[in-house]
Amino acid sequence: MAPPNSNDIESPITLLKSIPDAQPKPEVQNKAIVEALYKALANGQIETVTKLLACDLEWWFHGPPKRHHMMRVLTGESTYKEFTFEPKSITVIGDDSVIVEGWEGAHYWVHLWTLKDGLITKFREYFNTWLTVQELRPWEVRQKSATLWQSQPRDLYERSLPALMIAM
Repeated sequence: MAPPNSNDIESPITLLKSIPDAQPKPEVQNKAIVEALYKALANGQIETVTKLLACDLEWWFHGPPKRHHMMRVLTGESTYKEFTFEPKSITVIGDDSVIVEGWEGAHYWVHLWTLKDGLITKFREYFNTWLTVQELRPWEVRQKSATLWQSQPRDLYERSLPALMIAM
């Protein structure tokens, strides 16, 4: 088998599926899909992007007006070059969610992607917003901290951000 081409956007998914009898864990596959999405966007590979998104993608935005950067990119209203999303962290939450965090200049962003059957079905964009993701199951069931993820903007202590809590 030839080594994967670094330009092959779908290589993580293709490699997982090419292993006989391999059942990739949903969280591994979902993270690979979201990573492939950002790589395809950066390379201008819109056809690949559309293959990763459900045709009835549900999306939601929280942040200052006129900062719907990813929504505008996904709808073709703007190009990826106008606002570059370079993930600083990608974290899997549960079997179906992936959180991506990053910043460009003074702008801090968090994207929450929900996947089902290998497709991105929901997208939440938070711009200049501090997020905490909490698990709602009772302590007896989860046996660990209720906080699953928390924003880590690099300049948190230099400015104030509005805060939201997401329950999962």
